[in-house]
Amino acid sequence: MKVAIVHDWLVAPGGAEKVLEQIIECFPDADLFSLVDFLEDRRPLGGKPVTTSFIQRLPFARSRYRAYLPLMPLAVEQFDLSGYDLIITSSYAVAKGVLVGPDQTHVSYVHSPMRYAWDLQHQYLREAKLTRGPKSWAARALLHYLRGWDSHSANGVDRLIANSHFVARRVMKTYRRDAAVIPPPVDVHEFELCTQKEDFYLTASRMVPYKRMDLIVESFNATPHRRLIVIGDGPEMPTIRAMAGPNVTILGYQPFEVLKDHLQRARAFVFAAEEDFGIVALEAQACGTPVIAFGKGGALETVVPVGEAHPTGVYFARQTVVSVLDAIDRFERLREPITPGACRANAERFTPAVFRRAFMAEVTRTIAAAGVRHRVGTVERLDHDLATQDLRWPGETAQESSWGR
Repeated sequence: MKVAIVHDWLVAPGGAEKVLEQIIECFPDADLFSLVDFLEDRRPLGGKPVTTSFIQRLPFARSRYRAYLPLMPLAVEQFDLSGYDLIITSSYAVAKGVLVGPDQTHVSYVHSPMRYAWDLQHQYLREAKLTRGPKSWAARALLHYLRGWDSHSANGVDRLIANSHFVARRVMKTYRRDAAVIPPPVDVHEFELCTQKEDFYLTASRMVPYKRMDLIVESFNATPHRRLIVIGDGPEMPTIRAMAGPNVTILGYQPFEVLKDHLQRARAFVFAAEEDFGIVALEAQACGTPVIAFGKGGALETVVPVGEAHPTGVYFARQTVVSVLDAIDRFERLREPITPGACRANAERFTPAVFRRAFMAEVTRTIAAAGVRHRVGTVERLDHDLATQDLRWPGETAQESSWGR
């Protein structure tokens, strides 16, 4: 069976690239396509060459590839995938819009529909200061076009897979299609459990408006007896640094080992964004660190709140200083502290092996349901691979491997 994997763009490693890495692990002989490829760390690609679009060769594509968004639907449709039996797209923008035929099976892992074109359009226009004037109307016309194309392109997908139930609801609103839910993989085994916690709180994220780093810093400014450490960089860095009080330490971007060290030692990790999933909250829990999170979006699926068995964190209901401080107060007043072991056990439900097993099973079911049997033994061979392949991550125990079966 000939397989093609299509990813939106390869520029910097992130959560979507971790998913891509595991899809490649499932289909190591697949050919890889992406609109642009400027990825310096090639490990997620397993050494694979990448077929890119014409956008790769346009001026300033490395630094300004997002400016070519109006051309991306056209660009992704130029990939000739007619020689492939199975097409897998890893999509948060346009990848799922590749052209496929009636005898091909198309499975799309949707990290999210284009948020800036759908339910978050007005928020993005405000943040980009495009609420009025000619540029605003040009942006609105572009987003209107993208919504139509995006909705239509979903018709070419045999099976949609969402990374959370939150995104699955967004998929239903956007495409009027049900989506299977397979959470993204978390490299739990790269984070060691630490039971000794220190007296500081931690937040870590790219500093963009929707992450609400400003809210977290403002909340700790209001309680100077509490210490906060902030890791991350981005467009909002000057604003965050300027507003930080003496009890708030801004470290900026830090390498993985420094981030992991702080995740292990923090009293709790504070998470204020409405995320589609939120891998960093699970990385904190893999270190045995509780999470204080905004109770909306993906956090509802990754943090076990106090009141349920084996809790791993506390929610706050609104993105306000009062609500954040109330959640921290409740966390500090817990009669029975949240245990590092409970946090670690929750994170281990999301290992790469669990992802690979669930993804392979969904692909197999999709091929069978589509009746694609022009390759003799295709489904039977995938069933055999799923049953016999050792999908465990290096160092993973048999008990951990049983999750997700």
